[in-house]
Amino acid sequence: MWQASGVFSRRLPHVVTRKDLALLIAPTYAASANVDFDEAHERMERAVASDAVSGHLYAGLTAALHERKGQRTTEDALIDDLSAGVQKRRSRVKAAALTPALSAVMVMLNIELGYAPEMMRGALENPKGKALLEDGLRALGAHLLKELVK
Repeated sequence: MWQASGVFSRRLPHVVTRKDLALLIAPTYAASANVDFDEAHERMERAVASDAVSGHLYAGLTAALHERKGQRTTEDALIDDLSAGVQKRRSRVKAAALTPALSAVMVMLNIELGYAPEMMRGALENPKGKALLEDGLRALGAHLLKELVK
């Protein structure tokens, strides 16, 4: 995955904390799992406590930030815009449209939470599943950037 190249900026985990990640992803999770927002938020707080899950989510945000960065945009300016967006809009993020790739991310979250059968982990670990998960993480990151950086 993109983790080999590291996160977009060392500031990213400080600008978008794990608590922020849980809040930002909860609407999409609520829509996919057909649960209310409070239940989704509680589940996402448990999921992002895992280093593996938060690492995947930060990798998706990193990929989306790399795609959004233009030639004249500095890394710090983009992170500053993201920081301002998190402060202003984090509780107003809408759910992302569910696609097969985004569903793979939701399956990863459900596996971590124990709501999906463990055999689903194998589906995400084969080459096709890995590619779908990476696409989903990138799409989720792009959705969050679109919602936060306006």
